[in-house]
Amino acid sequence: MKKTAKKDYLQDLLTNPSGQARGDTKKQSARHLNITVFSPDGVQIQEFPYDIKQQTLLPPPTDNNVTWYHLVGINDADSLHRLLEPFAVHDLVLEDILNIKQRPKIEDYGTYLFIAATVFGNDGKGMHADQIYLILGKNFIISLQRKPLGLFTPMRKRLHEDFERVHAQGAAFLAYMLLDRMVDDYFVSLDHLTAKTEKLDQKLFAEQGTDMLPRIHRLKRDAVRLRRTLLPLREGLSQIMRGDFPLIPPSVHIFLRDTYDHTLQLSESLDAIRDTVQSMMDVHLSFQSNALNKQMRVLTSITIIFMPLTLIAGIYGMNFDFMPELHWKYGYFIILGLMATLAGGMLWLFNRKRWL
Repeated sequence: MKKTAKKDYLQDLLTNPSGQARGDTKKQSARHLNITVFSPDGVQIQEFPYDIKQQTLLPPPTDNNVTWYHLVGINDADSLHRLLEPFAVHDLVLEDILNIKQRPKIEDYGTYLFIAATVFGNDGKGMHADQIYLILGKNFIISLQRKPLGLFTPMRKRLHEDFERVHAQGAAFLAYMLLDRMVDDYFVSLDHLTAKTEKLDQKLFAEQGTDMLPRIHRLKRDAVRLRRTLLPLREGLSQIMRGDFPLIPPSVHIFLRDTYDHTLQLSESLDAIRDTVQSMMDVHLSFQSNALNKQMRVLTSITIIFMPLTLIAGIYGMNFDFMPELHWKYGYFIILGLMATLAGGMLWLFNRKRWL
């Protein structure tokens, strides 16, 4: 392998926090297995659809190689139990894998680590969450996801180019790369959320329709969801760097430190978006309150204008016999003129004070 290729790979791996687009999943089977073996001589890949009737078993890992088992769309308990039985996976781990709303976490089961994480995608209708699980052993790693996401497709080419490093560093380094890819995918969701926030912020005063408040609330909810799933993952990375898990050697900690820095950057950006969205909501509510006050002021002014007119009409509408003004020749026109003068005077006064 050329040194320049490896150098470019590491530079992109460690310094590019902007996230990458996912791979195309249209040609992928909804249920399939992918087995990648990293040896000193190269990379061996087996990919095939999974059929429940065939009762496929995972080949055991070898001591001299690093094996990556990638399981997609295998969501029934019997199939998972049969596939993971050779690895002595605890029943609680299987229960967590089958839970579609599992909170991100890292747990140590002695011979392996169980890592639960959440990534987010956008299908045009809104943001949706997808669960990804990792089981890290001494010389193997198992990744599971409920449907094809194309998340790890872009990094497979880089893994093939740098198979020697993966084999030398072991399964822990491969786990770091998968975790780093998942964290980087948050930047794609963050960019999408930032663009929606800026677009809505520009329309905040231009479009004060009835749907503005629900749109602002959806932005706030998405920001909270991203932050709520990112914080436990960040805490898990912090545990790893403290040396709480012996399966991950100190040589990998320095790489995970970079991933941890990315989670800090994401958390700060999400906090900024959340504050911006909250400010947008406050401004929108203030604008609506101000508009309501203007409407109430107009209605109040109209009521005040008609109050003296109603009083005059009420007085002269009483059926008393002795009311001298009723017998005046021009009394009707005088009262109309008085009412018009009062109404015009109050209209002039309210306009001068800019109440109308």
